[in-house]
Amino acid sequence: MHEMAVTQSLLDIVLKEAEAAGAKKVNAVNLVIGELSSLVDDSIQFYFDFLTKDTIAEGAKLNFKRVPAKMKCRACGGEFTPNTPDEWICPQCEKWQAEVIAGKEFYIDSIEVDDADKSS
Repeated sequence: MHEMAVTQSLLDIVLKEAEAAGAKKVNAVNLVIGELSSLVDDSIQFYFDFLTKDTIAEGAKLNFKRVPAKMKCRACGGEFTPNTPDEWICPQCEKWQAEVIAGKEFYIDSIEVDDADKSS
């Protein structure tokens, strides 16, 4: 159910921004999600489809861009991409002092809308 709360917050932001832009329809939402965020694309899509009923975002497409995990060793300064999400050991100095520098992201990159001022 974690994704439902996250998706509700996502929708709140999308609707607020679309309204501020004078949009009549949200066509797509482009999301950036880190590999370590523990968010599941299919769950977000499911809840988004459910929550957008009878809103200007109903039928909008969610586009997911995944950001791979990237670590930086605090001991030697080396950066590396772990082979598995729980691999935090530095391949250069073999110390367990890595910090996450990418892969925890979750944000809206852009929202595609139809303007209210468009004439047919």
